[in-house]
Amino acid sequence: MDHVECVVAGAGVIGLAIARRLAGEGREVVVLETEGEIGTVTSSRNSEVIHAGIYYPRDSLMARFCVSGRAALYHYCEEHGVPHRKCGKLIVATTGEERERLASIAERARLNGVADLKVISDAEACALEPALNCVGALLSPSTGIIDSHAYMLALRGDAEAAGALFAFHAPLQRAARRSGGITLAVGGETPMTIGCRLLINAAGHSAPQIAGAIDGMPGEHIPKPYLAKGNYFGCTARSPFSRLIYPVPVAGGLGVHLTLDMAGLARFGPDVEWIDHIDYSVDPKRSELFYPAIRKYWPGLPDGSLVPAYAGIRPKIVPPAVAAQDFVIQGPRDHGVPGLINLFGIESPGLTSSLAIADYVAELAAAA
Repeated sequence: MDHVECVVAGAGVIGLAIARRLAGEGREVVVLETEGEIGTVTSSRNSEVIHAGIYYPRDSLMARFCVSGRAALYHYCEEHGVPHRKCGKLIVATTGEERERLASIAERARLNGVADLKVISDAEACALEPALNCVGALLSPSTGIIDSHAYMLALRGDAEAAGALFAFHAPLQRAARRSGGITLAVGGETPMTIGCRLLINAAGHSAPQIAGAIDGMPGEHIPKPYLAKGNYFGCTARSPFSRLIYPVPVAGGLGVHLTLDMAGLARFGPDVEWIDHIDYSVDPKRSELFYPAIRKYWPGLPDGSLVPAYAGIRPKIVPPAVAAQDFVIQGPRDHGVPGLINLFGIESPGLTSSLAIADYVAELAAAA
């Protein structure tokens, strides 16, 4: 049986950031990934937005890590040549009730440390984006977009340069605490047993399942997983917008918003569709719900211009009736299992927060 210092389960953006951080400290790191490549699940099925940190409850992990992670991410992209653009975002109100909510959103952002958010009038918003329809808006200059795949490749490159090793088609099936460490049973075409001192469960949707397969992990500390699907549609019409356009948030998500890719092409989504099994297909009929939602802020959206693009699934750990959640990151002091760190419910703004989350996990690892 091979023995290593640290095993990271999951090679999505969070697992990659953690592997980079720990390997950079000189730790011996092995990353186990069920799929055949990095970031093929949640990390490749999102809006690729660098979030400012606006919406999250004060002192939540989401708020803390989004604000600090955003600054770290922009710096990382500059240093590593990762394609990105600080294009800015407008959060638009299209009714009087929504306009009244803008001030509270701005105040929450201020408490979270977002210092550049500005309430603007409908005239000011339309001067920035003439095709826009709104009765008021918030301008977020710190919001941007990123090539998430290029970012993950850079993280992997950093991790490997520091000595981290990656094993693909290598699902973690069971783990048990043994004297001086944790023994892992790894499946796949070449099953193996690995011993490690530190196990970091960053497996996204599979994180609760993996936690449940660890001997001694208290069940009360394992959240029940829920699936909130987000469908995206592309647009055959040319987008008239140079900024991201978001409606006022809805329960469970941020509403059907307009984002841009690095080529300037528009895409719309995600919506919120609670499902009971993994399914990434996009039903073209859902465009019937997208058109009226989009036309609230872009009345000029042409008929027939929306085409199914892709879907992502948020790794929720709360039911639909609750919808809003926070990141859950547990160390041994939380669950009582030496050498184990669990990460649950890392949905948006996980991409933006990834470097900050990795720093936090490194602190837990130092104390584990």
